[in-house]
Amino acid sequence: QVQLVESGGGLVQPGGSLRLSCVRSGSTFSINAVGWYRQAPGRQRELVARITSGGSTNYADSVKGRFTISRDNAKNTMYLQMDSLKPEDTAVYYCNAEGRHYDARAFSSWGQGTQVTVSS
Repeated sequence: QVQLVESGGGLVQPGGSLRLSCVRSGSTFSINAVGWYRQAPGRQRELVARITSGGSTNYADSVKGRFTISRDNAKNTMYLQMDSLKPEDTAVYYCNAEGRHYDARAFSSWGQGTQVTVSS
């Protein structure tokens, strides 16, 4: 069982910064990719940023140049540095991990979410 716990959300003014963290626990055979998603009220959950085991990253067009995803494998932790925040970044942010268990079953696990509110 893979568990993910996010932290770092909060209220920030437009133009400000926040760093989200996601700690992973539980033993798995492999982690293929980790990522951050967000869901605003009345909208579908969307990809924000994703990084593969090989280090390849992709970002939503709306956050390119402002957000940076990173990971610390030794700490089983990934981060989302969010700069130049805009009111439209307001959402619940979820971390996700994809991989395989030792019995070869694929999994996709989610954290509980952390609220980010950008407002003056």
